[in-house]
Amino acid sequence: DAGSSVEEMEFNWDEYLEDTGATAAPHGSFKHVDTSLQNGFAPGMKLEVAVKSDQNTYWVATIITTCGQLLLLRYDGYGEDRKADFWCDIMTADLHPIGWCEQNKKILKVPEGIKDKIPDQKEFLQQVLKGACSAPAKLLEGLHRGKNPLNLIAPGSRLELQNIRDSLEAWIVNVVENVGGRLKLRYEGLEDSDKFDQWLFYLDPFLHQVGWAAQHGYSLQPPLAIRPLKSEADWQEILKKVKEEEEESSVPTDLFKDKPVIGVHSFSEGMKLEAVDPMAPFVISPATVLKVYNEKYFMIEIDDLRPDRTTSQSYICHVNSAGIFPVQWSLKNGLHLSSPPGYPGQDFDWADYLKQCGAEAAPQSCFPLLTSDHGFKENMKLEAVNPVDPEEVCIATVTKLKDSYLWLQLEGSKKPVPDCIVSVESMNIFPVGWCETNGYQLRPPRKAIVNKQKKIAVVQPEKQILSSRTVHDRLKNQELNSSDSVVINGKYCCPKIYFNHRCFSGPYLNKGRIAELPQSVGPGNCVLVLKEVLTLLINAAYKPSRVLRELQLDEEAAWHGHGETLKAKYKGKSYRATVEVVRTADRVADFCRKTCIKLECCPNLFGPQMVLDKCSENCSVLTKTKYTHYYGKRKNKRIGRPPGGHSNLEVAMKKPNKRRKRRKHFFVHKKKRSSTSVDNTPAGSPQGSGAEEEDDQDESELSHSLAQDRDKRKRKLRTFSFSDDENKPPSPKDIKMEVAEKLQLDSNPLDWSVADVVRFLKSTDCAPLARIFLDQEIDGQALLLLTLPTVQECMDLKLGPAIKLCHHIERVKLAFYQQFAN
Repeated sequence: DAGSSVEEMEFNWDEYLEDTGATAAPHGSFKHVDTSLQNGFAPGMKLEVAVKSDQNTYWVATIITTCGQLLLLRYDGYGEDRKADFWCDIMTADLHPIGWCEQNKKILKVPEGIKDKIPDQKEFLQQVLKGACSAPAKLLEGLHRGKNPLNLIAPGSRLELQNIRDSLEAWIVNVVENVGGRLKLRYEGLEDSDKFDQWLFYLDPFLHQVGWAAQHGYSLQPPLAIRPLKSEADWQEILKKVKEEEEESSVPTDLFKDKPVIGVHSFSEGMKLEAVDPMAPFVISPATVLKVYNEKYFMIEIDDLRPDRTTSQSYICHVNSAGIFPVQWSLKNGLHLSSPPGYPGQDFDWADYLKQCGAEAAPQSCFPLLTSDHGFKENMKLEAVNPVDPEEVCIATVTKLKDSYLWLQLEGSKKPVPDCIVSVESMNIFPVGWCETNGYQLRPPRKAIVNKQKKIAVVQPEKQILSSRTVHDRLKNQELNSSDSVVINGKYCCPKIYFNHRCFSGPYLNKGRIAELPQSVGPGNCVLVLKEVLTLLINAAYKPSRVLRELQLDEEAAWHGHGETLKAKYKGKSYRATVEVVRTADRVADFCRKTCIKLECCPNLFGPQMVLDKCSENCSVLTKTKYTHYYGKRKNKRIGRPPGGHSNLEVAMKKPNKRRKRRKHFFVHKKKRSSTSVDNTPAGSPQGSGAEEEDDQDESELSHSLAQDRDKRKRKLRTFSFSDDENKPPSPKDIKMEVAEKLQLDSNPLDWSVADVVRFLKSTDCAPLARIFLDQEIDGQALLLLTLPTVQECMDLKLGPAIKLCHHIERVKLAFYQQFAN
C-alpha cells in the first residue's frame, strides 16, 4: 500500500556524525573485531569445484569474495567476465583444495562455456596454478567447514574462566549469548541466576577451553563469591557432569589460536606502580604487587591506607595487562594521580611515599612499550562497553590520548559515569556500526539526534535483497546469481579491503601518506567499509579537494549504488560531496578497480585482493607519464570533465573579515544551474594551488606553454604527421572569425601547440571546455583527428555540447584543407 507509513525514532550514526562534526574511529584500529570476522578464506584463493553441468567433473575456480559461509566463485578461464560468477555454500557445495582431484582420481575438465578459450588444458592449468594459493583443506572439511570462530561458540558451549579477583583458580562457564564474539557467560551451577553473569570477548586472555586448568596445574573450583551457594558435594557433582558432557559442549582448541600470547614478567612482591582498576577505570592510583604466582601471573592491589578498610581492590595481571604504569608516569604525561585513601596531606609525592612504605618502584623494564601508532584521534567516535554496567554499549567520544591509552566519554548511559581510561587494544571498544551489525542495542545519547518521525513508504526495491534462509534455499536449487544482494545477519557483507602499498599511487595520491595507511580495512558492512577506505584515500592526497572532486557523483550519472557524503579539507577550506559506493559484496572488487583507474593509480592499489609479491599490472616499472597515459585510455575513455559538472559539491568558505576584498571567482557556473566546484588544477603536484587559484593556474600554464613555443623553430607541415615538435603560436590577429562561419587561419593547425588550441577554444562559445584540452594536452594534430563519436565518448559530453564543439573543429578542418593541404 503506497499510502501506508510508520513512524520511527531511531539513532542514525551518519546523521549524528554529520551534526556533531565528528569522525568515526577507523575500523582497522579494532584488531579483535577484525580477527573475529575472519573465516580463513580470502579473495584470490583457488579451489577445485564440481562443474554444474557435469557433477562428475571438476574445474579450478578463484574466490572473488566471501560473505559469511558463502563464497562468490569464478571458474578460471573467464578472465574479467563477471557474468558466470556464482555463489556457493561452503557447508553444502562440492568444494576441495587444489590437488584433490589428482589424489582422488577425479576428472578435471574445462567447463563448456570456456572450452573454446582453452585449447590446451594442461598448459593452462600450469599457468594459472603457478604460485597460486589454495584454500586450506581444514576449512573445507570436518567441524570447521564453512565456519568462522564465532560460529563455533553457540549458547550452551562451555569454557573455563580464570578468576581475576581472588586467586589463580578457574571455573566452568556457560555461553548464554554470543554477540559478534562478545560472550555473556554464566558460571556452571547457576543456571537459574544471572546475578554473577559476565561479558567477555572470546579472545580475552583469561578465557580458555575446557581442560585448560588441569593442563596448566591450576585448581578447578568455583569462585569464593558463589561457593557458599551450594555444598561441596553439589559442586563436585556439577564438575562430574561437566566432564561427562565435555565432548558435546566443548569448543575446539584452535579457536583460541589468535589469542594474545602471555609473556614472562619480571615483577616482584612489594613493588610499587601506578594502576587503573579494571572494574572502575576512571582514575590512576598508586598500587602494589601483592603476590607473584608464577612467571606469567601476579596480583595487583590498589593502595588503601585506611586502617578500618573492609575490602580490597585486587586483581590478577600479566605482563601485557592494560592499565599498569611505572611510577611517575602520570606526572610525566601531565595527568592526575589519585592519592591513596587515608594518605596524609593533599599533594601526593612518590619519593616521600616510597620512603614511607619502605618499598621500591617497579623498574621501567617491567612494563611493555607503549605506542601511539593506533589510528585514534581526539573527538573520534566509537562504541564502548560501560564498565559500571557491562550490559550497556554506549556511544563514546575520545576526549584525551596518551600513548596507548584513550579517555572515553560515554554518552547515553543510564547512570552518568566519568571518563573511562581504556587501552587502544581493549576488547571492550568497537567501531561505529558494530552494535547495529550484530543486532545489539546501542545506547543513544541523551539528547539524541534521531530520524524524527520518518515516514517509511512501502515500495518495491530495485533489486531483491535475500535473507539467509532464502539464500540457502536458492543455493540448494542452484538459483542464486552473482548479482543477488546477499545479506547475512541482516547486513550486506563486504570483504576485507587491502591497501597494497607497493603499487603505483598515481598523480593525485601522496606515496608517503599511502604508506602510512593501515594494511587493510574491514570486513563488514559494505557502505561503512568503502566509506572509510575512500576517506583514507582523500586524506592521503596531495590535494584532498581534488581527489574528492574526482570521486564525486555527477547529478546526471546513473545511480547504481548508495550515496555517501564525504568531506575534504584543503588550505583551510572544507569541501563536501556525494560519492557513490556499492552496497553488495559482489560489486566491491569492480568498484575498487574502477575507483583506482579514476584516480590514475594502479588498479591494484586497493581492493579485496592482497598483492603479495609482484603486482600483476607491473606498475612499478612505468614512469608517471607513461602510466597515466596507459591507464588514461582505459578509464572509461574519459579524457576530462567540463567545469561545472560537479553539481553536488559544496565548499564551506571561511567567515570573511569585516573589510571584504574582491574575491576571484570561487564558484564555477554551469548553464541553467549553478554549482560549486573544487580546484581544477592538473594533478600530480603537491605544490598545486587551491580551488580559488584555478584561473591563475590556467593563465600561468598557458603563459608557460607560450614561452616554450616561442623558443622552438618554425616549420610548416603540408601533410599529416605525428611529430612532437610545436611551432610558433599564432598571434591573436592570426585567428580571424567571419560572420559567415568561414574561418580564415594565418598559421597551419598542424603546427598548433596545446596553448594555441586552448587560445582558439577560448575565442569561441565553447570556452569552458578549453580546460579539458589543456589537461589532456590536445595539440593541433590531435584536434584535427577528433570526431563527434570520439568527443562524446572520450570527453563525457552530452550530444548538444558535443555537436557545438565539433562544429568549431570542423571549421578548423575546413580552413586547413582550403589553405594548407595542397
